[in-house]
Amino acid sequence: MDKLIISGGGPLSGEVRIAGAKNAALPILAATLLADGPMTISNVPHLHDITTTMELLGRMGVHLSVDEKMHIEVNTDTIRDFYAPYELVKTMRASILVLGPLLARFGRAEVSLPGGCAIGSRPVNLHIDGLRAMGAEVEVRGGYIHASSKRLKAARLVLDVVTVTGTENLMMAAALADGETLIENAAREPEVVDLADCLNSMGARIRGAGTDLIRIEGVESLSGTNYEVMPDRIETGTYLVAAALTGGRILIRDTRPPLVDAVLHKLRESGAQIETGEDWISLDMKGGRPRSVDIHTAPYPAFPTDMQAQFMALNAVAEGVGMITETVFENRFMHVQEMQRMGADIRLEGNTAICRGVPRLNGAPVMATDLRASASLVLAGLVADGDTVVDRIYHIDRGYENIEEKLASLGARIQRMPS
Repeated sequence: MDKLIISGGGPLSGEVRIAGAKNAALPILAATLLADGPMTISNVPHLHDITTTMELLGRMGVHLSVDEKMHIEVNTDTIRDFYAPYELVKTMRASILVLGPLLARFGRAEVSLPGGCAIGSRPVNLHIDGLRAMGAEVEVRGGYIHASSKRLKAARLVLDVVTVTGTENLMMAAALADGETLIENAAREPEVVDLADCLNSMGARIRGAGTDLIRIEGVESLSGTNYEVMPDRIETGTYLVAAALTGGRILIRDTRPPLVDAVLHKLRESGAQIETGEDWISLDMKGGRPRSVDIHTAPYPAFPTDMQAQFMALNAVAEGVGMITETVFENRFMHVQEMQRMGADIRLEGNTAICRGVPRLNGAPVMATDLRASASLVLAGLVADGDTVVDRIYHIDRGYENIEEKLASLGARIQRMPS
């Protein structure tokens, strides 16, 4: 198990290219199960979760090949098994996304329940209820979802709460269902739109992705396609915050500025000068200390919960007092205790963190508890006196491609070492 050692220093400066979005690539890889012919997915990030998904598909008998640019070719003609084992699903909740495609195309699926999650409850009952409404027989026993169906039937699906993976799973299932399915209170995240765009390029008929009402007119079959995954908006935001809290300047390439409007608004509020183009963002703090900002997380297009921890690191060294309210997950402040070990002045009141900025943090050994928390601790280490050692960084490898190399290219003093 590796760890990252960060020696706090001066402002970051330079240019970073953004990888493909993990949270778009994972459902798109699951969607390849719907294709009659081979598919090629490009701009796939080189991450542990991607490797896990490929292993899961491979276990089913799917043929996969990858080139040096992470172009993944997938052919499901060789599939022989419709089973997602606990040993893989427990490491990555997104594995549940194979349920809808397997059931829609092959009429059966046996998928492990994902189990617990460090940042809070993310139940799969909405997935199951939706598939039952579409005519599937679904039974949960022995920790597995056992589902079977002849051709799924269209249904009106009203989601009790906004769920990204639930929306994606049901949208994929409905793509091959008989009739027009409506998903109401659907997730509006850009990754949902990217999946819909991919499915449409395969021959699906999906309208309304990006709104809270998605219409899917089922078709008889879907074909293979070539598809490029969208850029990662959370990686984009993370590097922008890294530059902002260090008083630095950065140019982000291969991104889409509209995807991070809420983040850019808060960064401007903190004092950053920001310019954007079609596929780039520049940020310049002019060497200054950021100002504290208030944040309230909510589903897209509001401020993303996946950027909350990074802004906690910014508020920790900003001028003034900032309040961060987390409404999406009930247990997503575990990074606060680690930042307090570094000298951050943060007080928790229910689902709100009140942070009074200090000029510098102090290096300390800290432990990553989830993906975005680990990123926030790395950012905190950039503005800490002395060395910060971030342990259990397998979390960060799930969502950031070569984070230490990219930060080092901006002038950070950071190295990966075995624990």
